[in-house]
Amino acid sequence: MKLENPKFTAPADADDRKAITPVICYPPETLVQPDLSGLRQLRQSAAKTAEVTAGARDAACIDVPAGAFVRVVSVDGPQVGDLNMWNRHDLTERFYSGKTRALHGTHLSTGDRMWSSFPNMRPMATIVGDTLDWYGFDDFGGSVHDVIGTRCDPYTGRLLSGDDYHHCCHSNLTRALANHCDLPLHEAEMLVHDVLNVFMCTGFTRDTGQYFMKASPVRPGDYLEFYAEIDLIVGLSACPGGDCSSEHSSDTAACYPLLIEVFDPGQEARAAHVQPARSAYDRTHGTG
Repeated sequence: MKLENPKFTAPADADDRKAITPVICYPPETLVQPDLSGLRQLRQSAAKTAEVTAGARDAACIDVPAGAFVRVVSVDGPQVGDLNMWNRHDLTERFYSGKTRALHGTHLSTGDRMWSSFPNMRPMATIVGDTLDWYGFDDFGGSVHDVIGTRCDPYTGRLLSGDDYHHCCHSNLTRALANHCDLPLHEAEMLVHDVLNVFMCTGFTRDTGQYFMKASPVRPGDYLEFYAEIDLIVGLSACPGGDCSSEHSSDTAACYPLLIEVFDPGQEARAAHVQPARSAYDRTHGTG
């Protein structure tokens, strides 16, 4: 929080210091760009092969083979979802929201990629369709599909309210992964990670820099669609905050299910897909 009355006097050149032009920390120009036109053409031949529903205030997981498409769909009403991704063959390789944010920005849309955790550091999925791309950034600085929030969880809820709430996104994803992979609950919890907040409208307040949420613009039929770069488990929680216009980590908001659909372009097309290589860094960390 910014202090309204700072204790220290600004230096004489304060305005000049504030006027310095910012530098992008991780310029993305050298990243390999996805072939979106080729992926759109491939998508036309894909047929729906699987689906699962994340019930209101609950979560679900689904397997998605490399070279297939997965779509998150709003069905009955305005609802945001917290999304996790894991390598189906190695659950320790999972979505890295912080590095994805550093490479692509605070909010994701078509053409952006979802990067995996160290030491792999490779694209797990590429966003190929976003029916909310019209929203852009509003006058408050808000936009949709953020990688700045963590996920609502029972630990923060306990800290702030003193109560235990078991249907926040962290707990929902924990149960869903445990059931999907037949894992003990405590093992699954350690694999749940920071999320892509699908359909959620968020930003930072301009005066205090606080993370805010507002009513999502999502409508039934809206979707966010990905191309699976590697074999994935996709987990999605239908947030107890509903459209996140008021609060989460409670049963107050109206909530709706979210649908996950898998579209497969066929075994031949999937076999032709080249999975991204893991990071080539030698992992000596200066000791070699």
